[in-house]
Parts: sequence; C-alpha cells; structure tokens
Amino acid sequence: IQKAQYLYDRCGCDCFADDTGLEVDALGGAPGVYTARYAGEDKDFNKNMDKVLDELAKLEADGEITRRARFKSVITLMTDGEKHLFEGTLEGVIAREKSGNGGFGYDPIFIADEYPGQTLADITEEQKNEISHRGKALRAMAEWLKTQNL
Repeated sequence: IQKAQYLYDRCGCDCFADDTGLEVDALGGAPGVYTARYAGEDKDFNKNMDKVLDELAKLEADGEITRRARFKSVITLMTDGEKHLFEGTLEGVIAREKSGNGGFGYDPIFIADEYPGQTLADITEEQKNEISHRGKALRAMAEWLKTQNL
C-alpha cells in the first residue's frame, strides 16, 4: 500500500505496486516483510536461504516441527485515489537443502504443493508461472479490471 500510495501521490495517476514475502510457519511467519533482507541489508538470497535452513534445523533438533510455508503477494492498485488489494498465495514446504538451477530468491528451498519433491528452482518457468503467487494476484487484478468502466 505504501509503495502504491507514494507513486500515486507523486505522479497523480493510476498505478499499482506489489510486495511479496515468504512466510514459514515454524518461524512464526518469518521472514515475512523482511524476505529480501532476512540475513542482512545486502539482500543476499543465498544467505537468506541458509538462515532459514539453519533456523529450521535448530528447531528440528529440539523436536518435530512443521516445514509448512507460503509465498504471499499483495498488489495494491490505485485508481482515482482508491486502493484496491489483490492477493495471491502459493502453499508448500521448505526443503531440507537447496536444489535446482532455475528461479530466483528462495526458489531453491521452496517445494510447492503442486510439485511435490521438486523445488521451484527445479520446475520449468512455465510450470512456475501457472501456480505462482504473483501470477494469482495479477490474474485477480486483471479479472477485476475487466469488470470496471475505467
């Protein structure tokens, strides 16, 4: 909301902005809003993934935990000063180790429910686009826009 409002206030035209986060249940929803800089301000996703894997390993050493997680994207569309929110989620689990050569961010440690046994970095870009949280949010916004007389 802050990004879209900033753009709208500065430009005075309709706009949209998105934000995406990874929520890991065993970590109380972290990294959440700190997804890009979870392991530091340098936004190094290898360090971010290592931190998530290390924290989960420590929790598992103390007992059984859930590795359930989700990516959540929220798009804020500003039209005539009104905010419209569109959300998309992708449910899955955190892998025990990195796998795959594709994708970006946390893709090498996230296993979507739709592709068990494969991380998002293991599947094709087309497969990922079909199920992605950001794609779901964008499709919801597009469907809403089709119903408007803008």
